[in-house]
Formats: sequence, C-alpha cells, structure tokens
Amino acid sequence: MSTLKTLLTESCATNGDRIAFTQKINKVWTDISYAEFLQTASAIAALLKKLGVAPGERVGLLRENSAEWSMTYFGVVSCGAVAVPIDVALQEQELLHILNDAEVKVLFSEKKRNRILQEVVDKAGALETVVLKKAEDISFSSGLGVMDFDAALSDMKDAGLEAALDHEPEPDDLASLIYTSGTTGRQKGAMMSHGNFYSNAEGILKSLEGVIQRDDHFLTVLPLHHAFSFMGNLLLPVSQGCRMSYVEGLRTVSTNMLELKPTIFFGVPLLFEKMHDKIMQGIQSKKPIQLMYRLGITGPISKGIKAKFGGELRLMITGGAPCSASVINGFGKLGIQIVEGYGLTETSPVLTFNHPKRARVGTVGQALPNLEVEIVDANEEGVGEIAARGPNVMQGYFKNPAATEEVLKDGLFLTGDLGRLDADGFLTITGRKKSLIVNREGKNIYPEEVESQINASPYILESLLLGYQEEGDEVGERLGLIVVPDTESIDAEQKRRGKSFSDNEIEELLLLEVKKFATNLAAYKRPRRVQVRAEEFQKTSTKKIKRYLYSMEILELDD
Repeated sequence: MSTLKTLLTESCATNGDRIAFTQKINKVWTDISYAEFLQTASAIAALLKKLGVAPGERVGLLRENSAEWSMTYFGVVSCGAVAVPIDVALQEQELLHILNDAEVKVLFSEKKRNRILQEVVDKAGALETVVLKKAEDISFSSGLGVMDFDAALSDMKDAGLEAALDHEPEPDDLASLIYTSGTTGRQKGAMMSHGNFYSNAEGILKSLEGVIQRDDHFLTVLPLHHAFSFMGNLLLPVSQGCRMSYVEGLRTVSTNMLELKPTIFFGVPLLFEKMHDKIMQGIQSKKPIQLMYRLGITGPISKGIKAKFGGELRLMITGGAPCSASVINGFGKLGIQIVEGYGLTETSPVLTFNHPKRARVGTVGQALPNLEVEIVDANEEGVGEIAARGPNVMQGYFKNPAATEEVLKDGLFLTGDLGRLDADGFLTITGRKKSLIVNREGKNIYPEEVESQINASPYILESLLLGYQEEGDEVGERLGLIVVPDTESIDAEQKRRGKSFSDNEIEELLLLEVKKFATNLAAYKRPRRVQVRAEEFQKTSTKKIKRYLYSMEILELDD
C-alpha cells in the first residue's frame, strides 16, 4: 500500500542493521540503526494511542532538526494521526494560529522552546498534552499534561506496545498539514495525504533513476518542516535505506561535512551562493591558484575543495528559490555538480527536476514522470501560469474552501508562477503572477501577511512590502517596506504630548512602530529597509494598492 507507514516498514525490513541517522549527542557522533528507527516510531505511535489520539487528529511537531524529529513524524503518521510540522522560528501569534487552526491535540517540542510555549499553550483550545525533550521542572498554568520525551518512550518500549500499530492508513488519508504563508495574513494548512508524498518520492526516484544509491549519505542542513527538505532529506533516503546525518548548526556545516563525508547535499540558493563566494575568495587570495583557475587548470583546485567537503560529495541539489546560473556553472567548473528542481509545498513538493546527466542550466528541469506540468493562458512567447496535475497535488487547504477554489480547478493546481516549456519539456521560470516574494533562503513571504501586522499600528495608515535586490544579488529578494502615516493619530499624539513633531520625529516614530509590530512575525518576514511616504498609495476601483507603481527608494532600518 502506498503510505508512509509502508515506506518505513518495508525499508526497515530490508535495512534493519544499517545506519539510519547520525547526530551529535553529548558532543559525540552517534549512530541510530533502521531497526531502532522503527522501534522508536512504534513507541511514539503507541504513546499517542495511550494519550487518546485517534486517526485523523492532529499532532504538532515544534522541534529543531534531529533524528527524533524524523522518528516522531513517522510515529505520528503510522498510527493514523496527522503531523503538523511547525517552523521553530515562528513568533507567538503565528504559532498560536497554527495550533488553533489545526486543532492540535498533542504537541512534541523541546525545553528550549519553553518561553514561547508559556505564551501560547494556555490559548490553544484543543491542546491536551505537551511532550518535551528534557521536560524536568516545566509546567503550564493551564494544567496541561506535560511528559518527558525520553521517559515516555522508555515506558512504551518496556511495555511492549508495538501492537498498538494495528492501524493501517490509506493512501488518501491525511499525513500532514503543512502551513504556508497566506495572502490575507492567515497561514493556510495544505492538506497532504500519504499518497501525495509517496507518489512524489516515487516520481523523483524514477526521474533520477540510478542517481540515488543505497550507500548514499545525506547531510541535512535545511529545516525538516520545509517540504523540500522533508522530501529530500527524509523520505527519499528512507525509501532507499540511506544514511541521514544532521549538522550541528549553520556555522558548523563546513566542519561537519569534513567529519561526516556526505555524498548528497540538499540546499537553498543562498547557502550555495555563500559557499561559492567563500571558495572564490580563497582562489583569489593566492596568486598561483588564481592563475591556475584563469588558465582552466582546475583539477588540483577541485581536489582540494572536495577534500574540504569530506572527499565523498558527488551531488548537490538546490530548490526553494531560483539559483543563479553563475553559481551552478561556477561549481561545475570546479567539478562539483549542482542540479536544480522546482515545486511547491502544495505539490509534495517536487514538480520538475534536472537529471544530472542531462541538466540544462537556466531551467528547472523536466516534469516528473508520474505527473503533468502545463502552461495556462500562454502569451505569444509561450509564457503563462505554470499548472500541475497528478497524485502529488494536495487535497486542499484545511478549513479554507475559498483559498482552495482559487488554486484548484478541476484537479489542476495553479502555482501562481509564470514560465514556459521548451520543445523537450524543460521548464523555465520567468516570474510570478502574484505579489509573492521569495527571499534568498527560498522562503516564501506574502506581502499581505506582513502588511496586516504593520498596519495594526495606530500611527500607520497603510503599508506596502516589496522585494528588492542590492548590487551583486543575482537571485532572491530582500524585504523593503513603504509606510504611510495616519495623520489623525499622529495629530492626536502631538496634542497629548503638547508639542509638534518634526518630519524626522514622525519618521522615527514610524520606524519604531514597524519594529514593534514586526516582532510578531518570524525574523525572515521582517523588513530591513523602510521608506516613509506622505501620500496614500494609488488604488484600483476595488481599493487594492497598485503595487506595480512603486519602487524601493528605501531607508535603512537598523537590525
């Protein structure tokens, strides 16, 4: 049966004695076998059954990357519950919305999240139990149940409750609600089934036939709550019985690569851009090496760079945002291949991929063999909205039929991205139909979500979030904001203080307000440059701002 439970059990039956995970525990790299993986996932499923979680009920996962994140996820979906992966960078308001919208019954988290949990759990109406890594001396005023992760699993294993895994999910059953930013400021839960994920993993493996091998070693850097990382760093390697290792943090990626010697590495364009820049700085700093590079004598250079990456790396895969051709070609010149793909959370997520042996730089590859990609309403140049149809397309947005109807038309998913297909089926992304901004880390930011937060300030009448690039940026956008003061509120404040504000003082007030209200947003959604505009924005007849009229002549907003 095409479910995530069968994906795990079949892999563990074949690969039980092989290493599934490697991570640092108490400063020592520690291995966890596939047999231990299944045992822990089974114990988590048993625990959830003991806590009264029924098939279809939601279980939140608010933890940083770890083997336990992965094992917990599989435990949740194996007993028929629905996993809700949550970004640990979210602020109180964003986290609370997800907990309440998804009606999360049990939440897995960790002690380091205690501050934010203290702020939100009392307001999460459906939440009954919090299972924490290192839960000692932690309680919540609401009287919620609190369990220690390790102690709870030990009890389940000792009790031999693997028999609790008697539930068999169906392919159409929900496996995850993955929340994405929304145009109204309300995050939407994409309903992803077991069959959605299973079919996407199957399609990727067919597309990359012979590329991913059983002995491959995946290095996990990107957060697993993100669909791209979830598929690339968890489902794909599990399906093949590969080893998965977790870096200690972004600052230790280079060191950890040297120690762990991975063969495959998923990343976003910004990460690869920084890696390439660092390599080029090293080449430019030594004249003999610089000369060799200019003359095209790159063999010795490539050997040295590969050694710093652990010596075994053979493939890097990028997605989440457009990757600069100069970065892809730059690594290629050094004998390290990067291939690029394309997709969205709502499509499980991969739609297209460049096979390493026939990649076309500048495109995002060809459609996976078990789905269709087409261009809707193409112009004379063949550019139109990218749409997809297949078993990987989500069931819709949770409790949000209006948003679902906007993107799902007779089984066809409208991506909101613009592109064109060439005669061989290679897809080129040309732009975006809507105002969505994709930053250099590949994170999606809907301007309306940020604007709704900023506009809550009594001193701001309206605001406009725009993406912009600085000199030298080739891909991805930074966030800039234009704000219009609410003159009535500012006049009232001047009367209250008994003084008139200068233009500079009004500007300073607004900058402070932006900072204040942006704290309710994840850090990557906060604007770093702000411009104050005296006049209201021009609007359409339906009172929507004409975004295309405004460019960014923005001032610095201090970090």
